[in-house]
Amino acid sequence: MLDCADTYEALTTGFRWPAAKRFNIATVCCERWAATFPNRAALLRWDPHTGMEATTFATLKRESDRLASALRQRGVGRGDRVAVLLPQSRETVVVHFAAYKLGAIIVPLAALFGSDALGYRLADSGSCALITDTAGVNRLAEIGTVLPSLETVLCVDGPADSVEGYQQVLESAPEVFAAVSASSDDPAMMIYTSGTTGPPKGALLAHRVLLGHLPGFAFSHEFPPQSNARVWTPSDWAWAGGLLNALLPALFYGLPVVFGPFRRFDPEAAFALIAETEVTNAFLPPTAIKLMGEVARPLERFDLDLKTVAAAGEALGRSAYDRAPKIFGRHVNEFYGQTECNYVLGSSAALGVSRAGATGKPIPGHIVAVVGPDGESVPSGEPGEIAVRRPDPSMFLEYWGDPEATRGKFVGDWMMTGDQAVSDSDGFIHFIGRRDDIITSSGYRIGPSEVEDCLAAHPSVMMAAVVGKPDATRTQIVKAFVSLKSGIEPSEMLAEEIRLFVRARLSAAEYPREITFVDSIPMTTSGKVIRRAFRDVVQRESAEDGSQH
Repeated sequence: MLDCADTYEALTTGFRWPAAKRFNIATVCCERWAATFPNRAALLRWDPHTGMEATTFATLKRESDRLASALRQRGVGRGDRVAVLLPQSRETVVVHFAAYKLGAIIVPLAALFGSDALGYRLADSGSCALITDTAGVNRLAEIGTVLPSLETVLCVDGPADSVEGYQQVLESAPEVFAAVSASSDDPAMMIYTSGTTGPPKGALLAHRVLLGHLPGFAFSHEFPPQSNARVWTPSDWAWAGGLLNALLPALFYGLPVVFGPFRRFDPEAAFALIAETEVTNAFLPPTAIKLMGEVARPLERFDLDLKTVAAAGEALGRSAYDRAPKIFGRHVNEFYGQTECNYVLGSSAALGVSRAGATGKPIPGHIVAVVGPDGESVPSGEPGEIAVRRPDPSMFLEYWGDPEATRGKFVGDWMMTGDQAVSDSDGFIHFIGRRDDIITSSGYRIGPSEVEDCLAAHPSVMMAAVVGKPDATRTQIVKAFVSLKSGIEPSEMLAEEIRLFVRARLSAAEYPREITFVDSIPMTTSGKVIRRAFRDVVQRESAEDGSQH
């Protein structure tokens, strides 16, 4: 869709979205490659001990056909929600394609979710099927919420009690399945995104969302495919970043996607994976880039063949931008978006669209501006809010079951992001920060209310307020201010117990790394926690920490 050009202006002037009324993600990312190049590698699993294992497009087609057949036999059809709770794996991709072929809606769930986070999303989405592993089955057993819609659970590690074995189900299912003819506007996936008030919201995305991401992928990776290209990201494929910024666009272009067995990010292991698997195009959260920047002499120690490195999820920052050539041998192409409308701003060093401290310019096909509260563009140099104009193929259909929140996301035809920015005289957009209370930690967007609710469930906690505290490595860390119930004495041992309590129920990304005990939590008359005072506290703490170094 994005042809090579010499200048940014030529790209934007000549760009037109294709008229794709019928569009199914499984058809374009799997079926067409299996029909024309069945033995082409789609996935490359790398293990430092056993080497590389390839999965072809033909294998993905065969297994997703079987899984789609099996799910249909169990009553799953168009519009039903199918949840997948797995780390990066072949099975994860198979479940996605099977759901798309059925016309169902995939609900990706992060492998690091605890029982509370998992239970809420399964219940809210009304998922009727879940494909997971033993760890997921164990977490499912811990959920106190009744899940009447969840009738089918398949475990990739084999059957247990009432849970069916994934492989056994595939082996007994019909081998051929005809994918439904989907409209580009038909819902394909629902990704939960955190908000500042209330629980997480399910952003419903259509099949066309992949079309909307393709120009950005080509822009930041400088016009793939290259004949020897291999794509890798450490980001969980359950997040919009890993799924829509890397996995699906790469498969659309017929490029193999590399993944490894480790879940906890290790910068040394990341460099080894890139070198050993000959990764050419990487998508990395800025936190990962900063951690990799601490590895000694990477260009001397590792035989890297990186053609492009793209980054999103949080601001890259001037320091990481400047250091990137010494880390990777080239500049990082930063880009920006939200789950609700992603990959809309970006950089491309090959086109000269690259500037320290700037996120980039609108990616061809997307109309993005910095606007005021009335939706009118503000002059360059003045701060405003990043907004994306509809219609846009990347843009979400709605928040699941929440029409009021959906309407509240727009001012006229502008989708408001809540992110503050300023544009310069050359059209570059510079990210400033969030308008709201969202915490960005290691690339994850964390809503404080979900963490506060979990803290309040601890038997010793009366109330809690959660804010983001600036952190040089993670952008922010989660900091909690906790008031205890009468008769409970604060201690470091109790703080650690509370931290582990939240980590087990939500995720390793969401638990508070710092806890301060306070006498009371200020609230508004409508019962909302006033976080502003606590943000001021952590800003002072950060300033004091900086002055001591």
